Amino acid sequence: MKKYTLKSIGKNTDYMTILREMEDGFVVKIVRDMDGYEDVKTDYISKELFDSCIRTGYLTEITETVKMAVNA
Repeated sequence: MKKYTLKSIGKNTDYMTILREMEDGFVVKIVRDMDGYEDVKTDYISKELFDSCIRTGYLTEITETVKMAVNA
């Protein structure tokens, strides 16, 4: 499962995890930090929208080195 950070306003760190890849898109889990509590949603995103979000920098893949630094 690949994980991505979502560009957000301020110091919030929001994440998206791909749960399942489908022919025309992805089922994803989105976790948003809402002033101390986490808002968790499962949703669908088309491949076209996903590719656009990667190109524009709205989504950035989390690499293993970044995950280790975040968990430290």
